Amino acid sequence: MTEMLGGGAFARTTTDATPAPATAGGVGREIGALIEIAGSGGQVLLDHDAVESYAGNPDPVLASAGSVGAQLKIRVGATWMIANIRSLRLTDAGILAQIDFLGEGDEERLTGKLYKFRRGVTRYPAPGVAAFPVSTADLKQVYAADDRANVEIGTVYPTKDIRASLYIDAMLGKHFALLGSTGTGKSTSAALILHKICELAPQGHIVMVDPHGEYSAAFQTTGAIYDVSNLQMPYWLMNFEEHCEVFLTSSGSEKQIDRDILAKCLLMARGKSRLGQEISKLTVDAPVPYLLSDLTNLIQLEMGKMDRAGDTAPYLRIKTKIDEIKADPRYGFMFSGMLVADTMQDFISRVFRLPGDGKPISIIDVSGVPSEITSVVVAVLSRMVFDFAIWSRNEPHRPILLVCEEAHRYIPNERNADGSSVGKILSRIAKEGRKYGVSLGLITQRPSDLAEGVLSQCGTIISMRLNNDRDQAFVRAAMPEGARGFLDAIPALRNRECIICGEGVAIPIRVAFDGLEEAKRPASDDPIFSTLWRETGGEDQIIGRTIRRWRSQGH
Repeated sequence: MTEMLGGGAFARTTTDATPAPATAGGVGREIGALIEIAGSGGQVLLDHDAVESYAGNPDPVLASAGSVGAQLKIRVGATWMIANIRSLRLTDAGILAQIDFLGEGDEERLTGKLYKFRRGVTRYPAPGVAAFPVSTADLKQVYAADDRANVEIGTVYPTKDIRASLYIDAMLGKHFALLGSTGTGKSTSAALILHKICELAPQGHIVMVDPHGEYSAAFQTTGAIYDVSNLQMPYWLMNFEEHCEVFLTSSGSEKQIDRDILAKCLLMARGKSRLGQEISKLTVDAPVPYLLSDLTNLIQLEMGKMDRAGDTAPYLRIKTKIDEIKADPRYGFMFSGMLVADTMQDFISRVFRLPGDGKPISIIDVSGVPSEITSVVVAVLSRMVFDFAIWSRNEPHRPILLVCEEAHRYIPNERNADGSSVGKILSRIAKEGRKYGVSLGLITQRPSDLAEGVLSQCGTIISMRLNNDRDQAFVRAAMPEGARGFLDAIPALRNRECIICGEGVAIPIRVAFDGLEEAKRPASDDPIFSTLWRETGGEDQIIGRTIRRWRSQGH
């Protein structure tokens, strides 16, 4: 069937052996004909000679005509329909191209130029219609940013001068994900996007969880940097679930007994404070200050009421753990006796940048947080963002963007799930956050390790090179149908190149990111072994200083 259709499809195309001149904005010579059409795509039979005639064209877009990832235009009445080539296959009749429809634009009758491009297709062509290559002038119209707020992040491949823009409101309104294997330039690209957003919105509210301490260097001038030395996150901001994660060490049936004891004593401890006494219906989750000493005293009192000595084990377990945490200097940023005062307003104001004072992003460097409670710290921050948005619904809107680096650590899939509260709250933000003005930005190198469904909640996906087959399959499932042609390019992307699809762009695009000046880059450079292994001298001092920091745990 394909071969028969193909035989006559080129009656017009191949009559003139000399290539027609391809003007910058004009139509040029057709390179094929549409032979099959479906709802979201179709098949075009390409003429090899016609495609070759464009190979030496000075316009790099026309020079790549007929290749995978290139665009075609097909005339439908007074409009041009734009399609993307997903795959190519050689047949007896010619080259068979599988295409995906992207959108349509009006045609200027005199010149054939395309203008007023919009996403989606309203009218479909008939089989047999000629297909033409797209020029740089056409792509400028396709990718021209409309009146919506946008930031320019790079250039559209394969052009040198067409700027790639992200529509900020659409991107943040429906969450976004930045994916890429280690070493593809992911951190620098994340910093570039966040710098551009900060320039556009100097009074914004962005909270970034940075597990490796990379981004502090990038936002010295435009952000507020918090780590264990100045975060001062009060322990009493934790809800009951988070208290259980930190204070309870038991499992199985013992854990339920411990939970009941902790719930009863924690509620009483919260009720002892002046603030707690003013609230008529106090709950165990309410962020009301209490003294850790009150909590341990109440546990001691409850233990004293027990009839048999054997029943005191759970009380001792909890009390010992709390005393242990209080005495450990590594936990001082959260469990210090200095954090008893009601500093909730100050904490929210500082961390959520309300007001921003020209520094719209706060970088929360959790690299110095003990690994046992890192996920709890991230859970508290994420939940605070979400709860603040819920309880401020009747107030003037202050949307917050929460960016989570190494997201697969905090929202793991079922195979790696540990039941931690951070996964639950981030999954909830992914599902419900946009209703309340909370946007989620996920950065990860292992999308296949993310919880099921979280990636599909992200309206914009920015995918850099992914080397792992499972990760590629996972991203393919989350991306819209029209972007499938671009997806095949993911393993072939160069460093600092990406495929962007979804709400944040007009149509799926391949982008080469702009460079970022040294002062704005994250500290994520890999060590250069060949150079560093040539250096010698001063090892005694290096070891001595390292051991001192090691023993004092950074203090």
